[in-house]
Amino acid sequence: MKLLQLLPIGNVDDGLLKDLRPAIEETFLVHCKVLPVRLDPEFAFHGERQQYHSSEILQRMQSLLTADSWRMLGIAAVDLYIPILTFVFGEAQMGGPCAVVSAHRLRQELYGLPPDPELFRQRVIKEAVHELGHTVNLTHCDDYRCAMAPSHAVEWIDLKERTLCTACRAAVTPATKVSSAIF
Repeated sequence: MKLLQLLPIGNVDDGLLKDLRPAIEETFLVHCKVLPVRLDPEFAFHGERQQYHSSEILQRMQSLLTADSWRMLGIAAVDLYIPILTFVFGEAQMGGPCAVVSAHRLRQELYGLPPDPELFRQRVIKEAVHELGHTVNLTHCDDYRCAMAPSHAVEWIDLKERTLCTACRAAVTPATKVSSAIF
């Protein structure tokens, strides 16, 4: 049986991964396993930006794939970027097996607001669904409520739902679906 594997990257709270697991299983109808290993992201740190290059993390994640991997989703505690953007909430290999989400900019505290654990949890789930959607060849959606809508600011994430719209669910090709998974 193929699994969606959750990979902690850096100092990620284990409770977040445990909360994320059932939400991902419910959304994608696939078994999910939190991996017992933790990826140290220091190899992807770029001092000139004080951030971590997400593409380098994705490349390293590929070496951790196993025969029972359907997809691997990394959850990072660090601030991610790609060279053409100031930051990214996540990145995925379009049609590939790996995706990563950064929890760093999803916390209210980063914006000078009091902690809101439930809002943080929902943001992580929405971004996880979004990045996993890219791994099954979904592009950005024009429906602002769809999990595949682009998010250039955290407020845009809050507008989204954690599910795919009807059009995005229909666009998922049968070859990318897991045995009994339906979107």
